Amino acid sequence: MANGDSDSNSKILARWVMGGVVGAAAIGLYVLYPQELGFFKRKKKGPIRVYMDGCFDMMHYGHCNALRQARALGDQLVVGVVSDDEITANKGPPVTPLNERMIMVSAVKWVDEVIPDAPYAITEDFMKKLFDEYNIDYIIHGDDPCILPDGSDAYALAKKAGRYKQIKRTEGVSSTDIVGRMLLCMRERSTSDSSSNSHSSLQRQFSHGHSQKSEDGASGSGTRVSHFLPTSRRIVQFSNGKGPGPDARIVYIDGAFDLFHAGHVEILRLARALGDFLLVGIHTDQTVSANRGAHRPIMNLHERSLSVLACRYVDEVIIGAPWEVSKDMITTFNISIVVHGTVAEDNDYQKEKRIPYDVPVSMGIVKLLDSPLDITTSTIIKRIVSNHEAYQKRNERKAESERRYYEDKSYVSGD
Repeated sequence: MANGDSDSNSKILARWVMGGVVGAAAIGLYVLYPQELGFFKRKKKGPIRVYMDGCFDMMHYGHCNALRQARALGDQLVVGVVSDDEITANKGPPVTPLNERMIMVSAVKWVDEVIPDAPYAITEDFMKKLFDEYNIDYIIHGDDPCILPDGSDAYALAKKAGRYKQIKRTEGVSSTDIVGRMLLCMRERSTSDSSSNSHSSLQRQFSHGHSQKSEDGASGSGTRVSHFLPTSRRIVQFSNGKGPGPDARIVYIDGAFDLFHAGHVEILRLARALGDFLLVGIHTDQTVSANRGAHRPIMNLHERSLSVLACRYVDEVIIGAPWEVSKDMITTFNISIVVHGTVAEDNDYQKEKRIPYDVPVSMGIVKLLDSPLDITTSTIIKRIVSNHEAYQKRNERKAESERRYYEDKSYVSGD
């Protein structure tokens, strides 16, 4: 019995010693290779918080769709908006300043929290801050590469930590493509050969695949043919899926909402506060062209509709709303009040023979809202045209960095 006890004790002691050796080795490896061994392993309890960052310059429905996909990978979406200085250093000057980009991102209905002045690249310190202070579980990015000026991957550390997830890029739209549409429109409007020539090279560079024909197939001016192919599934994905209650106060506002910007967001925010349900009418391409010129709109009807639908203040849209608000329309949609902002490109509507708000005015249900921001679609276009040389260099830099990345790295697209 004594010998048996001695053998048993020896075995227990050996296990303790072995366990200590293995534990010490694990601690050593943990110190040397914390990321590979799960130093940044996500917490097991609580909501899954995902992080996505970006410039969100000239925000469009492609950005919104990326945020929608990112939100679907977790319970809460935190979005980092890159600072103006970081964008300028890595890509060139932004079209829209940080305050406007913050308004845009904050208004997207899938976004739960916004971090201003986020870095362009995910550094180890910032990644630790995301995990420790913001309780982020995963970092999300699209399946297109994000390349730093030195040709490296901006998300390399997140991938190495095993806390990176990928979503699909929305095909058919990009900020550079939209810039091309604007410059093409300005080129067609210009009566000066020298002015036209100064924009032509940048227009060709930005406007890949856009035909010189208008949307209906006719030559000349008109909305450029978009790569975007609308589907009912995408519209459903962006929709709230809820109608107004039986006693809801329904607010109606209409417009082109072309190049959806911070000015649009702010007027929609004020409009929504006036009732229980905000219905937004999006004018057809033909209506916009008839009232603002053959070079408008920049974005087609379905592109504009998706951008508006993504806004958290909007409950429903009328895709292809009529120019005039009729009695039948007010009755059909049970509209309680029709609103219009003080800053708009068609504020001379009262001078027209056919006043679009004649009926609601006669009913006493029209309200003019003071627009918080003095921004219109023309404001955005003027920013591009006035600084077109900087945007040309920006695009050339992006093309060169991507070329180096594909030459030096093996890039695999995600599902």
